[in-house]
Amino acid sequence: TGPMISECLGNLLRITLSAEYFEDKYLSFSVIDQSGIAWELDEAMASQCGYTVTYSNWQNIEFRASALSCHSRLEKDVFTVTIQLKASHTPDMKNTATHLKSASCRYGPWSPRELVCESNYMEVSVRREVPQTIKDFIQNEPEDWTLAFPEAKAGEASVWQIVFHQPEEKKALLVSDAWSAGYGLNTTDTRVLLRIPYTAAQIQLVEAQGITFSAVRSSTFYKQRWMILMVDTAVACPVDGVGYTNKTIIWTVPKYIQPLSAGATGFKDVLVEAGVDLHKLSAKEMASRKYVLSNDLNAITMKIPIGAEGGYYKTSVSSGQHGRKYTINLFLEHQWEDNKWGLTKHTIIKEIETPFEQVELAITNNSNLSARLMNVTVGRFLPDVELVNLTIDGATVAVPEAVQHGYLTQEIRYANGSKAYVIKVPFDAPSIKKEYMRADMRAHTLNVTLAFITHPTSETFTVPVITVSAVKDAVLPSARGFCDGRNLRLVITRGNVDQNWLPFISDWHLTPEAAQKYNYSLRDNGTHLAISVPFLSSHVNYEDFHTSGIKASLHLTLKDGITLANRRDFSISCRFSPSELIQCLPNGTVVITTVKLVGIADLDTSLLVLRDRQCKPSLVTEKTATFKFNVNTCGTSRKFNSTTMIYENDVLYFRPGNDTPVYQLKFVCSYAIKQTVDVRYESKKNPPPSIKPGFGSLALSLKLFKEKSYSDPYQESEYPVVKYLRESLYFEVELLQPEDARLELNLDDCWATNSRSQDSLPQWPILTNGCENSEDSYRTVFHEVNYSIRVKFPQHLKRFEVRMFTFVQGTTLLQE
Repeated sequence: TGPMISECLGNLLRITLSAEYFEDKYLSFSVIDQSGIAWELDEAMASQCGYTVTYSNWQNIEFRASALSCHSRLEKDVFTVTIQLKASHTPDMKNTATHLKSASCRYGPWSPRELVCESNYMEVSVRREVPQTIKDFIQNEPEDWTLAFPEAKAGEASVWQIVFHQPEEKKALLVSDAWSAGYGLNTTDTRVLLRIPYTAAQIQLVEAQGITFSAVRSSTFYKQRWMILMVDTAVACPVDGVGYTNKTIIWTVPKYIQPLSAGATGFKDVLVEAGVDLHKLSAKEMASRKYVLSNDLNAITMKIPIGAEGGYYKTSVSSGQHGRKYTINLFLEHQWEDNKWGLTKHTIIKEIETPFEQVELAITNNSNLSARLMNVTVGRFLPDVELVNLTIDGATVAVPEAVQHGYLTQEIRYANGSKAYVIKVPFDAPSIKKEYMRADMRAHTLNVTLAFITHPTSETFTVPVITVSAVKDAVLPSARGFCDGRNLRLVITRGNVDQNWLPFISDWHLTPEAAQKYNYSLRDNGTHLAISVPFLSSHVNYEDFHTSGIKASLHLTLKDGITLANRRDFSISCRFSPSELIQCLPNGTVVITTVKLVGIADLDTSLLVLRDRQCKPSLVTEKTATFKFNVNTCGTSRKFNSTTMIYENDVLYFRPGNDTPVYQLKFVCSYAIKQTVDVRYESKKNPPPSIKPGFGSLALSLKLFKEKSYSDPYQESEYPVVKYLRESLYFEVELLQPEDARLELNLDDCWATNSRSQDSLPQWPILTNGCENSEDSYRTVFHEVNYSIRVKFPQHLKRFEVRMFTFVQGTTLLQE
């Protein structure tokens, strides 16, 4: 127990670090030698001295040391290794906690030759024996030994050398040179050891039965007085040999490969054992795990089902996609005898990792409608995954900060070690998109991207989470409608689904600018939308006529602001007095406005006529036509009774080529022949009327029109306006606010200047005290203002005509 646990595994010592204790810490490994000096490990030193540091089963860290590692203490058959571990929460390794661990392991008996294939180095150790004679030594050894002998004779006394045999040359290195090149050499009283990193320059890749091996053929010798001790230190380790089929790992290791069996005969298997994580497994244990170990004449084969007990899955990322790989740390021990070495023991440690397998992640919506809470579970994940941040509305926030945006995250751990993450966020959070679905339903959409990191590989991947919950919380807009004397009005109370809905009348989008153009009223304060449309307007439908009045209706549709799909329809219908359409003036002039009924879709208002078909409308819109005529014209008939003179006419519509009207509107004007009015009169001196001064704000406009009809004003883009001398200019002054029928606009003074400043000189009066300038050669002419669709209050307007002139001084034209 404790933060570090040691275990003796043959000629290897394993120390496992507690993942829980050392989690989220920076580590530094050192090995303590027999003098008490600490040697800090790096990758090069580890592979040279017989140490391996690796991760196993997600976050567990393993330290392994060879029995003949550089700093181990070997006494008889017991080797002792002491390590020092420093742990810190910061990469600068300040404020470190130091842990010492010393462990001893018994190993024996040693075989004459032992080969170890670790994950980061190859190791060969052979029994150290002194031959009887130099002659016999040379004659009994293969060609490599014979070729090495000249270097041995030339070497200095008491200096170890190593000779590498390569196809093109031999290379001899002194111990110091070999050590500098990354090789590890060691001797005991009974053994000689050579350790070679997989990155060494002298490694050759050789092939046996289609499987590649890293191999080094070398001879190590020592010269002392009359004796030369020379040993074969060849070593070979398989590089590949792993295949995958039918979700099964197949690991094949050829036997008796040439670099290890040169000059030997009479091969005989002594033992073939295999296991996982350096633990040997019995045949019964292998069968329970469905492992298959087979040993034939030329190779040893091991078959492991992917996902079987003994291995583990770890998270992997490929092209940003989440997936997994199955990892299992196998080892194989093969012992054989031959006529050269006697017994050879070959131990191969092989960490196998299967190819990337993409894994789809389940996203489960467990939203609580009654609590109005989005609840989404994402997973499952392996234990080596950690959620680090969320991207909400384009902003990336760390997990602790997500709560400020209304997001609560929770990690759930399951009994098998896997985990899932739960994201909780209220329906009313700003980042939850609400969209109207139907009836009283709204769709609440959670759209968040989760970012994860894997340990210890620090790979990253993201998982977009988009879930929709249908909730019965839609509040649709409602409306009330009413009519006053001249307008149809709708007041819409907004709900919680129509923030982006747009008002349309038919297919006409009712914007504030469009409303102003047609003299409609449109007000929107965020909670209410108020619309007012005059009775006589192009967007009002006229359904029928009765003596009781004219039935007019206004239809409004709220449409989706993106798709323009119809969302909600409202309408208001009212009856208006017929007097709204006819004016019987005392001077015998009749002004009548007729309207197009919805039942006559093809009616062209410009083709409406009176009984006398030569009498045509003076003003036409899409849905109305206005006639102005005298009662003595246009085929008007007249009737009398004792008190009243009655004038009648018809507005008619004929289809081309047909003399029977399809539309007929009869109208009557009645005038009293004789009328007596009793007026009570009482003589009394009344005080003269007085006007009390008042204060307030008035909104006025001054416009210049193109023609006497005052129907087409100059637009801002048409200024400056160019006119010839004595050409008419038509001005209109209008009181815009307030709209009070009791007010009347009167002009007092009006003058022209030679610049834009109203106070600049020279000046010329156009109106003085409300009258034309008597000194003007072409006097100002006033024009009468009558009621029309555009003019609701004629008393609020004044129109006058001025002839174009210029300022001169003597005979010189003055210009600004």
